[in-house]
Amino acid sequence: MVQYLVVLDESTGNNAEVSTREVLLMKDNDMGRVVVPASIESLEDLYQVQRGQMTIDQVRRVEVKEALVDTGATGLSMPASMIRQLGLLPMRTRKAITTSGVREVATYGAVKLNIQDRDCVCDVTEVAEECPVLIGQVPLELMDYIVDPGRRQLIGNPAHGGQQLLELM
Repeated sequence: MVQYLVVLDESTGNNAEVSTREVLLMKDNDMGRVVVPASIESLEDLYQVQRGQMTIDQVRRVEVKEALVDTGATGLSMPASMIRQLGLLPMRTRKAITTSGVREVATYGAVKLNIQDRDCVCDVTEVAEECPVLIGQVPLELMDYIVDPGRRQLIGNPAHGGQQLLELM
């Protein structure tokens, strides 16, 4: 069964739905496709390093050679095998739209997502094993990246001079 989970924001009703099949087809059709290397670390482990209970080389992390940037997705989504590798625990369930309808899904967290020279902390939603790691709009906003479709890459937000800047207005 082809399936891909997208979290439904109940406060706004916004959602996006892309099936595993569509993601894999996008892989074959590179027009506008943006992929980036990413490092994803267990936030719980990083806190243990700060407390002196673990060394930095013991932190569980996943190195992703090609994470798919998907501005139609909300957050960070990963296959279950990577979630297990990071030792993430389910935090809560949320409603999600899938190809088989609306259902409850587990949200895991939290991780530190590192892309290029920037990072952010975000929860993780599980996707089918055959799906790539998907980086949605919220992590992009937190790292102040935008997609340059012409060059098919992430760039620092030009409105902020390309530098990472949080908006607290």
